[in-house]
Amino acid sequence: MGNTVVRKSIKRNFTFNVIYQILNIITPLITAPYLSRTLSADGVGTVSFAESVVSYFTLFAALGITSYGQREISYVQDDICKRSVVFWNAKIFEFCTSGIALLIYIFFGFIKQEVNSIYIILSLNIVAVFFDITWFFQGLEEFGKIVVRNIAIRIVNIVFVFGFIKGREDIWLYAFGLGIFAVLGNLSLWTYLPKYIEHVCFTDLNPFRDAKIVLSLFVPTIAVQIYTVLDKTMIGIITRSSYENGYYEQAMKLSRILQTLVTAMGPVVAPRIGFYFEKKDICSIRRCIYRSYRFAWFLGIPTCLGLMLVAGNFVPWFFGAGYDKVIPLLRILAILVVVIGINNVISVQYLIPTKRQNLLTATLMAGAATNFIMNTVLIHYFQSIGAAVASVIAESVIAIVQLILLKREISPIQVFKEGTHYYIAGAIMLVTLMPFAKVLEPSPIHTFVLVAIGVMTYFAVLFMEHDAFLILNVRNVIAKCAEMFRK
Repeated sequence: MGNTVVRKSIKRNFTFNVIYQILNIITPLITAPYLSRTLSADGVGTVSFAESVVSYFTLFAALGITSYGQREISYVQDDICKRSVVFWNAKIFEFCTSGIALLIYIFFGFIKQEVNSIYIILSLNIVAVFFDITWFFQGLEEFGKIVVRNIAIRIVNIVFVFGFIKGREDIWLYAFGLGIFAVLGNLSLWTYLPKYIEHVCFTDLNPFRDAKIVLSLFVPTIAVQIYTVLDKTMIGIITRSSYENGYYEQAMKLSRILQTLVTAMGPVVAPRIGFYFEKKDICSIRRCIYRSYRFAWFLGIPTCLGLMLVAGNFVPWFFGAGYDKVIPLLRILAILVVVIGINNVISVQYLIPTKRQNLLTATLMAGAATNFIMNTVLIHYFQSIGAAVASVIAESVIAIVQLILLKREISPIQVFKEGTHYYIAGAIMLVTLMPFAKVLEPSPIHTFVLVAIGVMTYFAVLFMEHDAFLILNVRNVIAKCAEMFRK
């Protein structure tokens, strides 16, 4: 067992992380057409609202350990003794917070006059946090192992849904699947652990030493939760309609999978920036940050505009009858793909690895406050549409505030210059797609045609612009394919 970890390629880890993040979301996306018809918007909305309530307890269970653990492990990647101590300190802390959260949740459930079985079943989500060590392997830049585990669990999950969920009465079984597969997925990662840590004396551990730092990383998580989960909670409370939550849930699922593509660079680059920060290599940090901004524009602009155009063709055949409201929701939430992609660079890739979580907290709290106020007003008048608009406004506030506060370290002008080619290519793609979107009827084939035309147009324009980012990556792919062919 060596004392160092072989440093992985960022491109390789990015590929793994894209697969990992997509699989986390693509399972419900694959099963969405089936569940939307089997459970109906009412059933989907009921589970969605219950999950939003349980998520507050899973939030406390994880506290700030995910961000803290990944960051601290990234600092000591090359030292097995130190990373073993960091791992057990962080995990013991998380064992305690998860146990407390589970006890409080159980108490909360049983003091109610009526105990809903779905809420009890979803306590498995808290148990999943108890066994979660994904942050450890992210900190080591070992994304391959996370992906292998995730693929197996997701396949079993999909088989479970199609094999056992047959009607509205199986809503509790659907909730059970959501929880139990999260637990099994996290447990499976422990089999890899012995290779990466060694025995640690109990006297060397001090799990609560960095409690203040963990809590400081927890505050940004709370702020993010306000405008991700609180949306669904407020929709349920204000509208008293599980249908509105069902529409919002389905639209957000699709938006998230595209957000995942754009933000996938974050968990990959963050450990590397943490490594550079420990070495005081400022030039390498800035190079990584601007490269990440270019990537965010490169994927964010076409996916945002494409989703807006394709929504009207895609939703009717994908979700079936009764989901028309998902179309305008998708068109609004598509904007989040770009805005969250930009926010992610500063928040996840820069502020956390460089120990600037207090600044991150301030900006996220500004966004959270904006989201809460806008939700209170807009949901009352526009229901789920209002929640979508509030989310876009909140994320935009965060982006603006962060760029203003960090303008001396990260040039806002340079940030927007990184996207020049992609603004042009995206606009041409949009104009090209519009007439097709108007005449093509909703169907899987026509949706595929729209996506294919959009992709070809976008990349053709970038090649004509001689975009260095695209050409370099295409050359790398061709070179690797040629190398594999020679072998």
